Amino acid sequence: MKELTNYYTNKDILFKEIEKVEPKTLASRKKIEIYSATSVDSKYYAIFKFDAKSRFLRKNADELMVLCEKLASYKEHNFKKKELIISSPLCSKAKKYLEENSWSVRVDFM
Repeated sequence: MKELTNYYTNKDILFKEIEKVEPKTLASRKKIEIYSATSVDSKYYAIFKFDAKSRFLRKNADELMVLCEKLASYKEHNFKKKELIISSPLCSKAKKYLEENSWSVRVDFM
């Protein structure tokens, strides 16, 4: 979590609260880190940190959207900002699909 806060501090985004949500609570077996955060200017962030050796494909993007919906119902809040932080290779179609659905995709994480 310290890496995450340092990463966003470098992007000039400060959080007043960050909570890690286990994928088990959302009935998922994915190896992904999920965070629910509130920034200082009261924007709610759903942050998904994905790290794998294989390429992130369009079907993974669909699964991520479903996971975000589950997170929204679990937290009983619709998130203003949805972000995917990824360090593995990313399919261009998946990136375009996420950006069309108001996601922010950051590939430059560590």
